[in-house]
Amino acid sequence: MLEKLIQENLSQDIARALSEDVGTGDITAQLIPANQSARARVITREVAVICGQRWVDEVFRQVDPSCHLEWLLKDGDKAEPNAVIFRAEGSARSLLTAERCALNFLQTLSGTASVARRYADLVAHTPCRILDTRKTLPGLRLAQKYAVACGGCYNHRLGLWDAFLIKENHIAACGSIDAAIDAAHAIAPGKPVEIEVETLEQLERAIQAGADIVMLDNFSMAHMREAVALANGRVKLEASGGIDDHTLVAVAETGVDYISIGSLTKHCRAIDLSMRLV
Repeated sequence: MLEKLIQENLSQDIARALSEDVGTGDITAQLIPANQSARARVITREVAVICGQRWVDEVFRQVDPSCHLEWLLKDGDKAEPNAVIFRAEGSARSLLTAERCALNFLQTLSGTASVARRYADLVAHTPCRILDTRKTLPGLRLAQKYAVACGGCYNHRLGLWDAFLIKENHIAACGSIDAAIDAAHAIAPGKPVEIEVETLEQLERAIQAGADIVMLDNFSMAHMREAVALANGRVKLEASGGIDDHTLVAVAETGVDYISIGSLTKHCRAIDLSMRLV
C-alpha cells in the first residue's frame, strides 16, 4: 500500500516542493550562461543510511529532464564520510536550481533511515519490531514511512484510515473498552483494531473484547513483563511512551511484540550532504 501511494503522490509532492523553492524562477542561476554544461557530485560528510533516490530523481526530472544522474549508492546502503552518493550531469543552471530541493529530500530521508537503522540494530537480538508513528513532518508522511523501512524498522498505520487506534479519549467517548472495540469491528470489519490501556485490568478487558493489538501506555518495566505473561500470546503487545536509546533494549527484552517510537520521524536530524560542481 505504501509503495502504491508513493507512486501516486510523488510527482505532485515534488511539484509543491519546487514551487515553494523556485517560485517564478531561479534568478541566481541566470548568472550562468544558458548553454553552459556542468558535472556535479553529491557526498555525505558523515556516516549515513542513504534514502531518497526516487525523490531526487523526480526533482531533477521536473527541473530539466535532460539532466543525467548516476547513483553510486542505493536506498538502504550505509555510506561512510566523504562517500559519493550520486553524480549529475547537465545544464549548469538546472543542476544548481535542482540542488537544494533534491538535497532537502535526500538529507531528511537519510536522517530518518539512519536513526531507524540504529534503533533496529539495538534490538536485533530480540523478536521485537520497532514501529514508527503518525508523528511525521507535515507533507512527508509517505516519504518518512518509506525511510523508516529503509532503515530496518517497520510502519505502524499510515493514517487515520487504514487501522483503528483507540485511545483514552475514544474509550471515554464510547463509554467502555468493550463498546469501543465492538463499534470498531462493526464500522470496518477486517481492519486491525488496536487499543491503548494503562493497567493490567484494562489489558485483560481488551483481550476479552477482541482487540488485535494492545498498546501498553507508559507501563513500567515490571508491569510490561507482567503484561507479557498475562497476554500469553493471546494478543500482540506494543510498548509506547517515552522510550529512547537508554531504555529501548530493556523494553524489547521484556517480550513485547512491538515498540512504537515517535522520535524516529519527528526528531529527525538531517544528514550533512554537499553538492559540488566538478
